[in-house]
Amino acid sequence: MLDLKLIRENPDTYKAKIESKLDDPKKIDQILELDVRRRTLIGEVETLKATRNTVTNDIAQKKKNKENADSLIAEMKTVSDRIKELDTELSEAENKINEILLYTPNIPHDSVPVGKSAADNVEVRRWETGTFTKEFKPLDHIELGKKCGILDFERGAKISGSGFPVYVGKGAALERALINFFLDTHTANHGYKEIFPPFVVNEESMKGTGQLPKFAEDMYTIQADGLYLIPTAEVPITNLHRNETFKAEELTVKYCGYSACFRREAGSYGKDTKGFLRVHQFNKVELVKFANPVGSYNELENMVNDVENILKALKVPYRILLLCTGDLSFNAAKCYDIEVWSPAENKYLEASSCSNFQDFQARRANIRFKPDANSKPEYVHTLNGSGLATSRLMVSLLENNQNADGSITIPEVLRHYTRFDVIEPG
Repeated sequence: MLDLKLIRENPDTYKAKIESKLDDPKKIDQILELDVRRRTLIGEVETLKATRNTVTNDIAQKKKNKENADSLIAEMKTVSDRIKELDTELSEAENKINEILLYTPNIPHDSVPVGKSAADNVEVRRWETGTFTKEFKPLDHIELGKKCGILDFERGAKISGSGFPVYVGKGAALERALINFFLDTHTANHGYKEIFPPFVVNEESMKGTGQLPKFAEDMYTIQADGLYLIPTAEVPITNLHRNETFKAEELTVKYCGYSACFRREAGSYGKDTKGFLRVHQFNKVELVKFANPVGSYNELENMVNDVENILKALKVPYRILLLCTGDLSFNAAKCYDIEVWSPAENKYLEASSCSNFQDFQARRANIRFKPDANSKPEYVHTLNGSGLATSRLMVSLLENNQNADGSITIPEVLRHYTRFDVIEPG
């Protein structure tokens, strides 16, 4: 959620930033109009309450002196009724401001390139070339999964519907190996504390991280209990500290956590949905940071490096994109996408996004810190990143490590977890 005070002080900047995110800048005008009304109402209420306090004292004095105070009492009844009316109007104005703010996106950081679509994203760097150098035509991950008997999308569709994959045999072992490798690397080498969170959360948790109310149609809902299946472990892990205040010396707090992720993908119709390219359930290890605003952008770069270390260890070709304003998510102030190479698709596929939300989520979830003992609490900056999601990474891993006979060589760093070196056809 944006800071109303800063909107009031910099309306033109906020309108331009909102528009660069392809959202309606008129929201800022609506907020400011309501804010003027809100402050006018506050002034009227305070004036009337001051009058009521003064006259109440006069009434008490008259009664003490056994004088008639009926006219003053009648006058104060009218004043009290007016105060109630104004309080109702004030509450309505504040609720409307809050409602608009809940639907207003975070503004992009000044370092984010202005653009309208993914075509305007800026490539920052890449590691190894996105080419397939083996002397045969690569099979795609669906063909490899069938040939080796490790993936079953058809039975997944039978038991749940399209977009719910089934991992079989060594495919299940490889998936589990990836998750354990991610968690072990981030905890042992990158300094994150592991969290194993619930996979369902309440409405306040979804509001706290910005999924609700705007993205309600993308959520899987358990209506009878008012709960939601999580789209990412970012939601429960960030909400661990909802309505809490850190000490300055505790920051930066770094968590990682595995979860299954559930997304209806209501707006994805017409996009490439085969195999792992777009699924409704997938596995991911999430990275979450609570940072002092002073160093939060250094923490973002460090998070990207943490993800890169995983991909380099797996020897998976990748590139990093700095997203333009028009391709930024609702919550993000700045975001890097990390994409892995698919030889069969002949393109890069997003496997991770690392974002700095600044204080956007912290305002919603009321997560603060005290810079020092004598200071008022301030909002932390929250960051999150996929470290990593397995689905599209699995596409790249299988396709880049396939052999001419259809077998798949397991990356060396995973063999400790899989207990096998190759997945054979059959």
